[in-house]
Amino acid sequence: MTGRSLPVMPTATPAVWAAHLNGRPATAADLAPLAFAGYAHFTAMQVRDRRVRGLDLHLERLRNACAELFGLPLSVDRVRAFLRAAIEDGPADLSLTATLWPGARPDEPEVLIRTGPPAAVPEGPLALAAVEHERFLPAVKQTGEAAKIYHRRRASEAGFDDAAFVDRRGRLSEATIWNLAFWDGSAVVWPVAGRLEGVTTAILRRRLAALDVPQHDREVTLADLAGLSGAVVMNSWTPAVPVRRIGEAELPGAPEFVALLHRAYQDEPPVSP
Repeated sequence: MTGRSLPVMPTATPAVWAAHLNGRPATAADLAPLAFAGYAHFTAMQVRDRRVRGLDLHLERLRNACAELFGLPLSVDRVRAFLRAAIEDGPADLSLTATLWPGARPDEPEVLIRTGPPAAVPEGPLALAAVEHERFLPAVKQTGEAAKIYHRRRASEAGFDDAAFVDRRGRLSEATIWNLAFWDGSAVVWPVAGRLEGVTTAILRRRLAALDVPQHDREVTLADLAGLSGAVVMNSWTPAVPVRRIGEAELPGAPEFVALLHRAYQDEPPVSP
């Protein structure tokens, strides 16, 4: 018996995909070299009514990653212009991924923007296998990373829906394509370990603060799960999908926690690039 397959394709909307390179429609010749390129980083977002939640956080992520990975500056205004061109060229609701890598320009990266139909979201609750794994430069959202897909496949073969990562010190960090968050009954608990701080996580942090909801950053081990009141995963698709199990540890349902995160996320105003 295998775990339920999480959606990796968008909804049943007709699959209309587009790619823009540096603000213009990309050709096959533009895209061909990328088939063998792995030194890149990206950000992914959901666009609704041609607007995006947390746009400032996406741009900050791209700027920081360019400095860390390439040692290059990034013109935020240039990226915003490319985002506008791609969004205006497609339907009002779509998925968007902006990928950056060092190219012919010595002082700025290439920017590829891919758009497609809005993403589907699993309902949950999910069961996550606990696997030991630490990513290289976890604070950078990198392309490639075959380990994420590998661990997800192995988790499915073992009867789980996906996998959560545990570092060499026994701390839970994140899941394959998700951030983790926990509920202790009165406060949100963000796990402390080497991980990628997702844009959705950052949105929730500031909106929960505005709602005066307590938040704690602390190390969380598998042994600690018995003392917690719920868990969720989140990414650009959704602010909260409930988790019922991590490894052998069962977690209680926490519908109030899930509802709180969805409400906080909705409080973030979407903006146009």
